[in-house]
Amino acid sequence: MNQDKQEQIKACLKELATLLYEEADKSKLTDIEGIEKTVRSQILELVSPEIALFLSNKKLEQK
Repeated sequence: MNQDKQEQIKACLKELATLLYEEADKSKLTDIEGIEKTVRSQILELVSPEIALFLSNKKLEQK
């Protein structure tokens, strides 16, 4: 992956992190365990399904 795409990904991830933080229950972000559970939950609920959908669509396009 070229440097430009890596920078684009970093910028998107920073924006995503900001959005996820804004929506997180701050009372659960008081220790490492709470932070990890919150991030894991957000990834499983919001991020992974979108990535899976993207990857499955790409595979269908290749056939």
